[in-house]
Formats: sequence, structure tokens, C-alpha cells
Amino acid sequence: MNQQERSHHPGLIPTDDTVLTRESWKIFQIMAEFVEGFERLARIKPSVSVFGSARTPRESPHYQLAEDIALQLSEAGFAVVSGGGPGIMEAANKGAYQGRSLSIGLNIQLPHEQSSNDYQDISLGFRHFFSRKVMFVKYASAYVVLPGGFGTLDELAEILTLVQTGKTRRIPIVLVHSPFWDGLLTWFREVLVEQGTIDPEDLNLMKVVDSAREVVETIFDHYEARGFEPSPEEREKLLEL
Repeated sequence: MNQQERSHHPGLIPTDDTVLTRESWKIFQIMAEFVEGFERLARIKPSVSVFGSARTPRESPHYQLAEDIALQLSEAGFAVVSGGGPGIMEAANKGAYQGRSLSIGLNIQLPHEQSSNDYQDISLGFRHFFSRKVMFVKYASAYVVLPGGFGTLDELAEILTLVQTGKTRRIPIVLVHSPFWDGLLTWFREVLVEQGTIDPEDLNLMKVVDSAREVVETIFDHYEARGFEPSPEEREKLLEL
């Protein structure tokens, strides 16, 4: 491609002002989501973010396990944060709502599946996934991940990446129900580690458990010697999120 042809490339032609105006307004929408999230969630510490499938029916053992986990976390003094929708998210909010700590839902507007559940002390609505993701991480003392689909795996990959790269503090990442996770973890070991795309030590960022009691014990074991408040260095990392 010669210089004259390059100068007429669509990517170099000035953008229509109406398009820029719409994009600029999106920035303000995102800012508003961050501001509301920071204002309403800054005092929920310590908290645990819980993830899992929106499609899990109420009669599923996974639903019942999520509810039990959230109840025990709530009774132990942790606010419980979920995506605010049905399935595992509802179970987490329901369990927390029965306990003595806050139940929080970070709802996302989706064309299918997502509808707000009825068990939220604090309910926030988001249009943008990435501002919602920040809220899941910023105030979390732990991540608890139950069986789920692409959205659940997305949140798991997000926190693993942030911890691995030092962009957030080290927190417990607890995978619940070992039969569900065995295949993925085997692939991590036999493919990612073997091909050098992750270090063997990266597998230690996660712990797999099968009961609500183990979830709570794992979180308390992690913080036993240091307490829940971030260190000055960790606080700086959280301010960068």
C-alpha cells in the first residue's frame, strides 16, 4: 500500500462528531457506576465475592451448597457479594440474607438470564461488565467459585490474572466441588504448566474444597497471622484498580 492509499484508509478518516459524542457519554455512564459502587461498598469489609451459574435450579445440590456457604460466611462476619441474579447468585444472597452480615448484589443488565433476586440488602445495577468486575475485586477478602459457565470462568480468570501479575493483593481463591473442577485443573497442570505458559506455583493460587466448613476455614487460615486489613503496600495496589 503506497502513501496515498494509506491516507485514504478508513482508520485515518476523521470520525463523525455524533459518534464521538455518544462514546463520550459512555465515559460518564461508566464514571457514574464507579462512583456509586465506591460510595456504597466502601464500608462492607470484610467481604467475600461468590460466583456460579445463573442457570442452577433451586433444587440443585450446588444451589443448596452455595446457600449454606453464604450463611456460614455471613454468620462468621463476612458480607457476601454476588452477581445479584438467579441460580448460584440467588443462593448466595439468600444464605447471606439469613445471616447477620450484609447481602450484596452487583446486577448486570443482560438480554437473557439476568433478573435481580429478592435477597439483597444492597443492590447495584451495572450496564458495563468491567466496572462491575472492579467492584467484585476491590473490596473482596476472598473469592468463592462454584460450578458455572463462561461468566464464572471469566471471573475466575480475572482474579487469577490480577493476583498472578501483582495488580491486586493475594486473597484466597476457593473452588467448590472438586469433581466439577478436576478436568480444568488437570488441563492447567498438563498443558499450561508443561508448555510454560504458567508457573507450577501459579496452581497454588487456588484451593479446591467440597464443603461450606472448608470454605470458611480456608479463608480464616489465610488471614490468621495477618488480619483482614490490607497492608500499606496492598492498599496501594487496590487504589490502582
